[in-house]
Amino acid sequence: MAVLAWLLIPLFAAVGGAIWASWAARNRTTGDVTELAGYARFRDAMEKSHSGSGAL
Repeated sequence: MAVLAWLLIPLFAAVGGAIWASWAARNRTTGDVTELAGYARFRDAMEKSHSGSGAL
């Protein structure tokens, strides 16, 4: 029974490593598009707020 436990440890490590590798290699490009659009809206809003004020 102890031999079985020692054989399961590397098996669990390999499965855990495969899960971590698939999580680390996931596609995260969709977040960049929305974040850049939000930054563009922020810039537009800041330009509008400064264009109407005459005094600092």
